[in-house]
Amino acid sequence: MVHCLYYDDPYLRQFDARVLRRLEVDGRPAVILDRTAFYPEGGGQPCDLGELNGVAVVDVQPSDEGPRHILAGELAADDVHGRIDWARRFDHMQQHTGQHILSQAFIQTLGAETVSFHLGAEASTIDLDRTDMSAEALAAAEALANRVVSENRPVRCRFVDAGELAALPLRRPPAVEGAVRVVEIAGFDCSACGGTHLRSTAEVGLIKITRAERHRGGTTRVTFLCGGRALADYERKHRLLQALVGHFTTGEEELLEAAQRLAEEVREARRALRVAQEALVAAEAGRLYAEAEEEDGLRIVKVLFRAEEWEAGAVKALATQLAGRPGCVALLGWAGEKPQLTFARAPDVSADMGKLMRLACQRIGGRGGGRPDWAQGGAPGDAPLAEALAAAEEALRKRET
Repeated sequence: MVHCLYYDDPYLRQFDARVLRRLEVDGRPAVILDRTAFYPEGGGQPCDLGELNGVAVVDVQPSDEGPRHILAGELAADDVHGRIDWARRFDHMQQHTGQHILSQAFIQTLGAETVSFHLGAEASTIDLDRTDMSAEALAAAEALANRVVSENRPVRCRFVDAGELAALPLRRPPAVEGAVRVVEIAGFDCSACGGTHLRSTAEVGLIKITRAERHRGGTTRVTFLCGGRALADYERKHRLLQALVGHFTTGEEELLEAAQRLAEEVREARRALRVAQEALVAAEAGRLYAEAEEEDGLRIVKVLFRAEEWEAGAVKALATQLAGRPGCVALLGWAGEKPQLTFARAPDVSADMGKLMRLACQRIGGRGGGRPDWAQGGAPGDAPLAEALAAAEEALRKRET
């Protein structure tokens, strides 16, 4: 039977062992050792990484025979010296122990039970069996969790038999039978768990809830950070805060007010810009209509706009304006990153814009169509839009649509 050293001492970073079996897992070499400090993936906690005799351990998976160490390359010797990635292990112990504290804090402050836990590469999540949780309630749970951290309570991990298990105040019943590994946070939480944990709550460091959102099945998913992750998050946000303070040239306390003031100024500027654009479109429609020659009661406005002068939306608005004038047909192109064609006609014109658009797009390798009174199309970036517009005008004058 494999001796799992991570249960004896989760702080063990190096060990010696002997290969019991060699195998292949998903095309990679793998070994089972007679003893190992590598924790295999399980219980919501990722596996340890590290090396055996200098060969990288890229994954560790549980099996009936013992943890399978999946390697980056072949392992030559049967006697091995293993090193685990300690930074990764300690991070996992901080997050997992922090989860036990936070889960119990949710029970005590909200009566909310943890239904699942996931320790991610950047953040961890707890799914709770309630959805009616306010920001104040979440803050109360977080405050209790951090108080337990500051009290430096001992954390004890051990295997217990069925008789002793029945007398323990477990947070939830164990999912396995027989001897069960129990993690006890003195005077606060008692849970069945096979993961690696710290010796005391103080080592968890800060516990910070970063997000809470409704999840499937009537649950709330709480995202949190512990220890080094929480500190890194604070440092990142502090740098961002200082950058914003410098940008707005204001103090931290006035930053929200400055941002709100800027947002209102932006809204006012956008409203003013929209009014100006509408006036520009109306004036341009009037000018183009007046300059278009009338022939048999028909005025064709054919214009190709450059992206640096007109936005695509403004060109469409212009087509709408022109279509509201008697006898007018607008054949407009926009030469932007994604070239566009917009055709529109007045109600008193009988030409079919959809048919005209398909003809124009076919000429330049584009695609488009639409209704008899309004049509749109697109074309490749290097498409000759002027040629498409000319073809549409020619067909229109020959009454081919």
